[in-house]
Amino acid sequence: METVKKLVKSTKFTGTDGPLVCVVMDGIGLAPENEGNAVARANTPVLDYLFKNYPVRKLKAHGTAVGLPSDEDMGNSEVWHNAMGAGQVFAQGAKLVTQSIKSGSMFTSRTWKELTDNCRSNNSVMHFIGLLSDANVHSNLDHLEAMIKQAKSEGIKKVRVHILLDGRDVDPMSGLFYVERLEKFLTILNSGADFDAKIASGGGRMVITMDRYGANWKMVEYGWRTHVLGEGRQFKSAAEAINTIRKETNNENDQFLEAFVIAENGEPVGKINDGDSVIYYNFRGDRAIEMSMAFDDADFDKFDRVKRPDVIYAGMLEYDGDLHIPKKYLVEPPAITGTLGEYLANEKIMQLAVSETQKFGHVTYFWNGNRSGKFEGETYFEVPSDIIPYEQRPWMKSAEIADAVIEALKSGKHNFLRCNFANGDMVGHTGSFRAATMAVEAVDLALARVLPVLDALGGVALITADHGNADEMYEKGDPSKAKTAHTLNPVPLILYDNVSGGKLSLKNIPNAGLSNIAATIANLLGFEKHESWDESLLSL
Repeated sequence: METVKKLVKSTKFTGTDGPLVCVVMDGIGLAPENEGNAVARANTPVLDYLFKNYPVRKLKAHGTAVGLPSDEDMGNSEVWHNAMGAGQVFAQGAKLVTQSIKSGSMFTSRTWKELTDNCRSNNSVMHFIGLLSDANVHSNLDHLEAMIKQAKSEGIKKVRVHILLDGRDVDPMSGLFYVERLEKFLTILNSGADFDAKIASGGGRMVITMDRYGANWKMVEYGWRTHVLGEGRQFKSAAEAINTIRKETNNENDQFLEAFVIAENGEPVGKINDGDSVIYYNFRGDRAIEMSMAFDDADFDKFDRVKRPDVIYAGMLEYDGDLHIPKKYLVEPPAITGTLGEYLANEKIMQLAVSETQKFGHVTYFWNGNRSGKFEGETYFEVPSDIIPYEQRPWMKSAEIADAVIEALKSGKHNFLRCNFANGDMVGHTGSFRAATMAVEAVDLALARVLPVLDALGGVALITADHGNADEMYEKGDPSKAKTAHTLNPVPLILYDNVSGGKLSLKNIPNAGLSNIAATIANLLGFEKHESWDESLLSL
């Protein structure tokens, strides 16, 4: 019988008398003040006051500090919330896949063998669907090229690639660069051998396929019709499609490019048919789950698939470990156990997680170590996100999230509350500087409403961020060139405490990162950190 995981009561601090709130200001990092820093340029009287009058520490929020291969990797909200909730750093996404490719374990896995055996026995096509990018946020072009090369070496005769243009975690107009790189790679592989590899379809990541959290299933349907059915506007090449659509629509960001199909003699070159194999090569889960469901689920009802081809389908990773989405995958996910949420549940700490749809999974599923089900004593509250471009409504659902947190605080039902304000990240991704300043201001206003309620209840807050985004809205400081990607900047950790009389403070720990937050929360609730967690930042 498994022993229940328990924490040890602290002998130094019995815990806050009132509730503890962890506020994640998504995408609000710390950067030098400059023209492109929408955080610094925003009107934020609450944050200004907090930075001046309360303990603040800078936390690392990228690269090796969150389990990625190098400090050049910005990472994503998935791994950042994993680190916050797990209290320690696990090898993540790109690093896992890179290790699997280098060791060869991917290509000896049961799933890879099934995919390739299927193509050889049926003389059929191996399809790859994913983000054409090297940002290491959702995918890496190196991984795609390695798999195509391996497929050829194992006798696969025909490969088709369905590309999603990034423009979000990389330069907004870099799509042609990545297309040219892939086309050159495929041309070399196609020469001098019985091998046929082509780009088959594509479109912008925020137009087709890569929806998340069920926010807009129309995107997934559009992707299905483009990739699977071969429906859509036809072009001779991906480069022709990108250049033509850009010119016609004045599109200056690849993530919003309309879908296209590559055709020869009026016929799509890469429809997905019975007997084919399909790999979704993104390693990040949130924007891969819905298309995986469309391929895997016999009783799928989110849209009319018209035809569900009989294929072998696999994801790069298991995108949801509890719901087992997809059913087949190439690389085993990190086994994240002993999370803060699990330990607090075992201590009968009543927990609440609140966000809007766009970040709801981050404060629930990712925070709890890629776990879909709730722990005992956990309550989740989701505010449905708007389905419009976020620069048109940069306040998003900050007011409604604040409403939910305030109501929960006043109810007295929860000892620990965590919430995520998505504004700085989602609006930061649009590249609109003015909208980004408004997004940050909306978060500041939400804090102005929540913190007095917390004071009245004798509570304490940790205010932080998972990564930067709105803190750098221009590429290399050039106002003519919007930046839509996450940043490599540190994030703040603010200890908001008006009840201890200055007893509580934050320590300076070299290279402290997001993984130090879990132990800090445990200390504030009156427990010692678990031995597997990184050090607490709380100073008593």
